[in-house]
Amino acid sequence: MLNLTQNFDTKHDIDMNLSLKGKNALICGGSRGIGKATAVAIANLGANVTLVSRSPELMSDIVHELDDSQDQHHDFLMADFRNSADLKRKIHTLVVRKPIHVLVNNTGGPKGGAIVEANVEEFTDAFHNHLVCNHILVQSVMKGMKKAGFGRIINIISTSVKQPLNNLGVSNTTRGAVASWSKTIANELGPFGITVNNVLPGKTNTGRLKEIITTQATKTDTSAEDVEEAMKKEIPVGRFAEPHEIAAAIAFLATPAAAYINGISLPVDGGLIKSL
Repeated sequence: MLNLTQNFDTKHDIDMNLSLKGKNALICGGSRGIGKATAVAIANLGANVTLVSRSPELMSDIVHELDDSQDQHHDFLMADFRNSADLKRKIHTLVVRKPIHVLVNNTGGPKGGAIVEANVEEFTDAFHNHLVCNHILVQSVMKGMKKAGFGRIINIISTSVKQPLNNLGVSNTTRGAVASWSKTIANELGPFGITVNNVLPGKTNTGRLKEIITTQATKTDTSAEDVEEAMKKEIPVGRFAEPHEIAAAIAFLATPAAAYINGISLPVDGGLIKSL
C-alpha cells in the first residue's frame, strides 16, 4: 500500500523558494505596462534584469528605479522586433556576456479590426513580431538554460487563446499560434529543467486597453466611459486589472517554486473567461 505520509517533512515540503537571486532575466516590452511591472516584480525577487524595447530613454529611467538591494545589476537592450536579424545579433551578443535564466516574451498586439477586413500583411507582420521573434529569443537563451539546469520561459499572450475577442481578428489568430508553439517547446525543454508557460492577461489598465476602448467608442458612436463601464460589467470582479497584478503571476512562474508548472496557459483575468 502506498504510504502518502512517508518521509514527509512539514517545514521542508511547504517552504516555497521564491528567490531569483543570482538569476538573469530578459524582459521584452519592458518599458511600459505589464512588461515594466514584470521587470519590477522580478527585480524585487533578486534577479538581474535586462529590459528590451525600442525606447532607450524610458528603459534607462526604469533601470535606475529597479531594486538592486541584493547586489544586482540591471541594464537594457534597444531592439526593434521588426528587424529580426538585428534582434538575433544583439541577443547573441548578450548571452555570450551572461546567460539568461528567465525569458519573458512580451510584444504589443496588432491593431484591432474584423478578421475578414484584415490584409495579408497584417498577419505576416504579427506572426513575425510575435512567433518568429519569440522563437529567435528561445533559441538564443536555451543553451545557457540547459547548462544551468534552470530555465523559465513565460509568454505574455491574451485570453483570446481560450476565448476569441471581438474585433481583434489578427491578434486572436496570432496568439493562438504562439500558444501552440509554446506548448510544443514545453514538451521538448521540460527534461532540462526548463519550463515554458503562457500568461493570459484579461482586460488590464494599460495604454493598449485605452486604445481599444477609444476605437470601439468611435465605431459605435458612444462615449469611452460607456464602453469602459460595459467592459467592466463583463468581468466578475467588476474592474480592470492593474499591471502589477499580472506581473505577480508572471514572477511566480519564474521562480524555483513553480518548477512543476509547465506547458500551461494561465488566465489572469478576474474571471472574464466563461469556460473552465
